[in-house]
Amino acid sequence: MARKDLLDIASLHREEIEFLLDRTTSCKDQFTHSVRKTTALKGKSVLMLFYEPSTRTHTSFEVAAKRLSAEVTNFNVAQSSITKGESIRETIETLQAMHTDYIVVRHGRSGLPGMIARQTKASVINAGDGAHAHPTQALLDAFTIKEKFPDPTGKKVLIIGDILHSRVARSTSTVLKKLGVEVAYLGPGTLVPKQGPENIRLFTNYEAAMAWAPDVVYLLRVQMERQDVQFFPSLREYHRIYGITSARLEEIRQRGLYIMHPGPVNRGVELCDAVMDYERSLMNNQVENGIAVRMAVLDWLTPGGDYPRPESTYASHLNTGSTLVLP
Repeated sequence: MARKDLLDIASLHREEIEFLLDRTTSCKDQFTHSVRKTTALKGKSVLMLFYEPSTRTHTSFEVAAKRLSAEVTNFNVAQSSITKGESIRETIETLQAMHTDYIVVRHGRSGLPGMIARQTKASVINAGDGAHAHPTQALLDAFTIKEKFPDPTGKKVLIIGDILHSRVARSTSTVLKKLGVEVAYLGPGTLVPKQGPENIRLFTNYEAAMAWAPDVVYLLRVQMERQDVQFFPSLREYHRIYGITSARLEEIRQRGLYIMHPGPVNRGVELCDAVMDYERSLMNNQVENGIAVRMAVLDWLTPGGDYPRPESTYASHLNTGSTLVLP
C-alpha cells in the first residue's frame, strides 16, 4: 500500500486514505499521551523546499519529522543559488546528489511537485502547489471532522469563500467526497466556478446555503495575493455578505455547527473576532492534527525507486492544458 510520493488526493484510493487516517490516530496518541519521539525515521533526512511563505504547514512538517527522529534541512530560497539564476532542475540535481530521503515542496506553480518527483529518488510531498492541491491539509481536515463524526457518511460540509483560487477547497472537498461526505461551495459568483465538480452544490447566497443544513462550516482565507483583478467590491462588503458576523455566529451556535478554517485568518473578513472563542471552533484542532497527519504521511511513504519517472495519474488531474516542464 506504500507509495513513493504524495502529490494530490485525487489519485489516492479510499483504502489508502482510511489507512492514513487510522495511522494518524496512532501518531496523535503517541505525542499527546505517551511517547513524544519515536525512531521510525532515524537516519533519514527531510528537506523543506518552500518557495512560498508558510507558517503552519512548514512548522508542522518540521515538528513531525523531528518527532520521527529524522534530520531536517530548511532550504532557504532567498539565500540559495536560485537568486543567481539557478534553475529548479539544477537545484533538484544538487539535492539528489546529497541523497535526501524526503523533499517537502511548496511552490506557486501547479504541478511542480509532480515534476520534481519524477526527477528524484526521494519521496516528494506536495505542501501546496499553486491553486491545484494541498493533500496533507485535506487529510488533516478529514481527520478533524472524523474526530467529531466517526462515521462521516452523509454529513454535510459547506465550504465558503474563494473557491476559484483555493487548493484547499479542491483537495479537502475531494477527500471528503471519497469518505461519503456531502460538500457544497458558497461564495461570490466571481469566485465560485460556473460548473463545479460532480456532486458538489454551488451557492452564491448565504441564506440559501444555510438552508442546505450543513454540519460543518469551512471558511477559506480570501487570497488577495492570487487575485490579479478585483472579484468583489471590498473586504468589508465580503464580510457583510459571506463572512461569519456576530449575528451569524449566534445562529451557528444555536444550530450546533462546527467551524473550520485552514489559517491564517483574516479577521473582519472571513470571520469576526468572536469566532476565535466559539466553543465549536475546530481551528486549533486542525493545527494540532496537522502534526499527526504529517507524521503518518512521512512514515507511510517509501523513498527510492526508478527515475526519471513516467507521467503519473497526478498529471491527469491538472487542468493546465499543457505539460509543465522544469525550467
